[in-house]
Formats: sequence, C-alpha cells, structure tokens
Amino acid sequence: MAAYKTLKGQSIRQVAQDPTNPIEGEIWYNTTIGVLKGFPALLAWSSGGSLSTGHQDTMAAGTQTAGLCFGGTPPTGGIVATEEYNGSGWAAGGDMNTARRGAAKFSAATQTAALVFGGSGPPNPTLTNATEEYNGSSWTSGNNLPVAKYIMGGAGIQTAALSFGGYNGTVKLATTEEYDGTNWTSGGAMSTARYSLGSAGLQTAALGFGGNANPPTTISETEEYNGSSWTSGGDLNSGRRYIAGAGLQNAALGFGGGPAAIVLTEMYDGSSWTNTVDMGIAQKNHGGAGLQSAALACGGESPTNSRRVTQEFNISTTVFTPSAWASSGNMTTGRRHMGSSGTSTLALSAGGLPYSGTAEEFNTSSWTNGGSMNTTRTYLSGFGLQTASMATMGFRQSPPGPNTSTETYDGSSWTNAPAVPAANNFNVGVGILTAGFAAGGESDMDSTLEWNGSSWTAGNNMNIDRDRAGGAGTSTAGFVFAGEAPPGRLVSSEEYDGTNWTSGGNLNSQHGDTAGDGLQTAAMCVSGYGPDGGESKSCEIYDGTSWRTTASSATGQQGPGAAGTTASMVKFGGNTGPSATTEIFTEGSTSPNIKKITSST
Repeated sequence: MAAYKTLKGQSIRQVAQDPTNPIEGEIWYNTTIGVLKGFPALLAWSSGGSLSTGHQDTMAAGTQTAGLCFGGTPPTGGIVATEEYNGSGWAAGGDMNTARRGAAKFSAATQTAALVFGGSGPPNPTLTNATEEYNGSSWTSGNNLPVAKYIMGGAGIQTAALSFGGYNGTVKLATTEEYDGTNWTSGGAMSTARYSLGSAGLQTAALGFGGNANPPTTISETEEYNGSSWTSGGDLNSGRRYIAGAGLQNAALGFGGGPAAIVLTEMYDGSSWTNTVDMGIAQKNHGGAGLQSAALACGGESPTNSRRVTQEFNISTTVFTPSAWASSGNMTTGRRHMGSSGTSTLALSAGGLPYSGTAEEFNTSSWTNGGSMNTTRTYLSGFGLQTASMATMGFRQSPPGPNTSTETYDGSSWTNAPAVPAANNFNVGVGILTAGFAAGGESDMDSTLEWNGSSWTAGNNMNIDRDRAGGAGTSTAGFVFAGEAPPGRLVSSEEYDGTNWTSGGNLNSQHGDTAGDGLQTAAMCVSGYGPDGGESKSCEIYDGTSWRTTASSATGQQGPGAAGTTASMVKFGGNTGPSATTEIFTEGSTSPNIKKITSST
C-alpha cells in the first residue's frame, strides 16, 4: 500500500486538538487522544419542515434554502396554493391564478422568479396551456403554451425555460417548447415520447430521464438537450416514472418515483448514473428543486400518504440534524384542557379533563404527582414556572360552571389568590407569577385581564374574539395566536405591549383548541384541531413577523398542554381520550463531519 506522503505529497499533520475550520478531505493525527481523523463530505437525506397543505402531483422551483412548492392535489382537479421554503419550514405564498396539478415538477427558476406552465385543472381532467410567472409574492399570467399538456418535463429559468414530453390527453408527446420570458416557440423533439419523467438543467443544457413511454412501460432512458436537439445519455440504473429531479445536465439528481413510491436516489455526472443514499421516506409524484449537492423534495405520495413530506439531500462536510419531536415519559394520568406552565425540562400541568384537581410535574423525562388544587377544574389557563405558577378561571366541577377563582403554586402546594372580576373558561395565560395576563375565553372572547402579583385589573380588549388559543411571551411583550371563534378555527395572531393589541402574522393553517409557548418574537403553535376538523400534528414557529412550519409531532392532539421555547418544547396530554402522551421538540442543528479513521473506514 502506498504511503500517504507518496499519494498526497505531504505527511499527515500531528496536532494537539482538532482544527477549528478543517478543509474537506483533510486528514490529521490528534496526539492528545491518539486518534487519526479526517473531514470527509457526507451524502445524506434528512427531513425538512412539513408543508402546510397537502401537495400531491405537485411542482417545485428554487433552491433548498429558498424553495417553492405549488399546485397539486387534493382535490383531484388541482389547487392554487403556493408555499415558500426557507431551509427549515414553509410559509404561505401567493396563490396561482389557475388551479392545476401535473405541470413540470422541476425548474431551475428561483423563489422570486418562478414559472409554471401546463398541467391539469378542474374539473378533472381538464388540460391547460396556461403559463404563469411568480415574483416572490404573486403570480401573473404569461403567454400560453402552443398546446395544452401535463406531466411533462421542465428546465431552465423564468426568462429561458423549456417544456418537453408530456401527455395531451390522447397520446404521449415528444415535443419540446422553449420560452424566452414572453413567447413559446418549438424546439427539437425528443427521441422517445414519454410522460411522468424526471428533469433537470437549463434551456440550453437540459436533462430528461425515466418516465412512461410506448408501449405503456416504465423506462430508464436519459436524453440530453443542447438548445436545439436531443441526444441519448446514460440510462438510469432503475427505470421509473413519477420521479423528481434537481441539478444541472452534468450534475443531476433523480430521486423517488414509482409506480409504487420508492426511496432510490441516483446521481448523474453527464454520462452515467450512480446509485447513492436512499431517501428517508419513499415519495412519488413529488416536486424537486435545487442542486445535486443540495436538493429539495416536497409533497407527493408517501407510505403515510401525508402529501406534506419534505426531505433535503446534501453533499456536505456538515452533519445536519433536523428539527424533530421525540417521545418522553407519559403523564401519570391522561388528561386534556389543563393549565400548563414552566419550561421544557421543568413543566407543570394542573387540572384538566377528566376532572382533576391534581397537578403533575415534569422533570426532564418523567412525571410525578404534585399538590392538589383547592378547586377542581378544567378549561383553565396557567402561566409561570413549575415552582412559581398561576392557575386561573376554568370550568368548575362542583357546582358546575365557569369560575373566578385563582390559585398559585410554590412547587408543593396551592394557595388561593384574589379572584378575577368575571368568570370565564377556555382562556389563555401568558407571563410569570408576578406579572401576567389572561386573554380571551368562552364567556368574554376579547377580554384581557392583567395580573400584577397581587390583584387583577381589566386591560384593553383584543381585536379579535377567540378562545382555546395558544399564548407566549411576557406581560409587556405578549402574544396570542390561533384558537376558535364562530364560525370556526382561526389563523390570526395578536401582539400585546402591556397596553394595546396589534395584529401579528397569520399562521399557515388553522389551529383550534391549540397550545404553545415561547416569546413574542420566537413562539411555537403546537397541534390542535386542523382545517379539516381532525386532530392535527402540524406545528408552526413565529419569528416576530411571520409563521413557518416545522417538524410535525408524532401524534395529533386537541387541548394539549405545552411549555418551553422554539428551541426546546414539551407537549403533553390532549385528545378526547384523553392522552398521557408526552413529546419533546428539539430544534435542528449542524455540526462538522469529523470522523475517526480506522482500518475499515
């Protein structure tokens, strides 16, 4: 075996500690611990933030850190929804003018200069030749494709795009159309007519691969376009349709596909395809965007059929650990609609349904019973810390009805405190034991009651009626979001400065009977009832201006408790069961991919 110096022209460095900023491919010997180490590039798929809306048979554009997902199904006729990705979560963008599914799945266009063309719209199937351009906030109509078609390949940017292959409702197509930012003109025909193919590249250097061809069969053939004509490239190792692509003609990525959703990923170097690491979740009919070294997969069909799956592929010297929820120890008693307070490692649950006066304390991973409340109740609000907490109002067990009572907790026992001026329940609490407020509620839906550590006074009303909402922040920088008010669930939020309420950003989806915590500029909304009325797993994070999705919890719940920050949040209880489930959220992180080198490395 040749020596390292012979191969590289230099000896392996000996250092007392690992370098702070190593270079990709660098090797060194750590003399302190006696270990040979290196800094290789890592190829890996990881989970991204969940889409707000299900997008099957969808389209994508942009990059991994500034991506778009738009259109798709359900319903079967197509949707207009657009979502924008920032590398960790999705936020609502401007709706398309034409509902559609099955347009080109890939475009090298950017988040602020994207393009959509063709597809199938309602009533399903109605093929369209409509073209639209996106400017980062809204879609405007462009000149139509020469022919209506869908499930075709796409490449290029907004001012120099390519459409190829597809289906016109009768036959598979080999036609190519070129867009110059204003008009479409005919380009060279593909060698093999096909639809549901993967695509990548630019208008003058495009790539089409896989798909469904005549006779009806899944193919592995690849074709390369040079701006005027198509020539054969290297075949995929695994023929498939419904595949997504990313990258350039000489550095492309093909991932997922069908007929049944698969995890296979292949890399193209301009002449041949090579198998690489599998996706974490099988997807087909999904959107693809980005580069070979930093790709994005969104929506489509997966084994869970969630249509909200996001995955990221990276070739990097950095290890990406995505945001995630993990199971923790169950509560001693399943409950919902309790008062919650504390932190993610020292949380408190008080009262709830089934009617309970018992408190439970969470300490990092397990729950233990705490002191019993003086008034057994549910639908109450809480705020503060585990050893200095407030519980107020709620629905009393006996005699039944909304109540005015308030209690404080010192970590072992509850003490009655001054009552609120009027009975209420389903309100939300924010703050600490010496300075907080309770807002909204079923009996007075826009009310604000301020607590100064010794008494309650009425504050200015919220702008929007709500109950069953989430809350975060402090008494002078508070935040209330989502919840319910006739006729349904809400997406709105409001910020409180200790005197007045002002409107905050809208959530991406409805969250009724929800929970949350954090700060006014860094809050999290956790679960609740979703837009379809079911118990939602969806979670969103607020940055002081706008909301984005993050990792979904493992279980959908209504009426849970929550405590913590956007970096670390604990969610517990909920459901109509009720549930004793506990989950902990940990924000995503990165770390250098420094590896110990062994004889088998």
